[in-house]
Amino acid sequence: MAFTIAIDGPAASGKGSVARRLAEHFGLAHLDTGLLYRAVGARMMQGEEPIAAAQALRADDLDVPGLRTAEVGVAASKVGAIPEVRAALLDFQRAFARRSGGAVLDGRDIGTVICPEAEAKLFVTATAEVRAERRFRELIGDGHDTTLAAVLDDIRARDARDMGRADAPLKAADDAEVLDTSVLTLEESVAAAIALVEAARAG
Repeated sequence: MAFTIAIDGPAASGKGSVARRLAEHFGLAHLDTGLLYRAVGARMMQGEEPIAAAQALRADDLDVPGLRTAEVGVAASKVGAIPEVRAALLDFQRAFARRSGGAVLDGRDIGTVICPEAEAKLFVTATAEVRAERRFRELIGDGHDTTLAAVLDDIRARDARDMGRADAPLKAADDAEVLDTSVLTLEESVAAAIALVEAARAG
């Protein structure tokens, strides 16, 4: 029987890192669903129509270099607000979630829309200031020229778009466990997440 772990949360909350570590710990496949939207956003930046790009998306498109840049992140947030794009990517995500052996999916509407029947649901979050600091260090480490204030503005703008969109807004599922990583290290966050998933499996 497939065991699905749904992880949602805002940008730079640590959900991706937690999801990858959970997948390793439990021996499950992992899908960063944000990459789907980043791939569509990247194709839109190249002049493609986003709905058509989403409908034509293949697994190979997730391996394209440069999908994790800040510019593509902004484009991903914009195409993610288009209901037809979300609908086109729905089946891809659901099929992955119920694959043999189980899976971990992280994104913004996994527990609420993609996998409402997931056996374990986490909502990983942190304050906007902490998330901006994390993303700022990441970008500077990658050689980007930016400021903390600019990154904080971008984080807040993305939160507003993600939480305010009419279709599948970012929010915690009613039965999700909320994990605030604001004052936790990655190791502490992962340990807390493992404990929450173990409790869900036991229950």
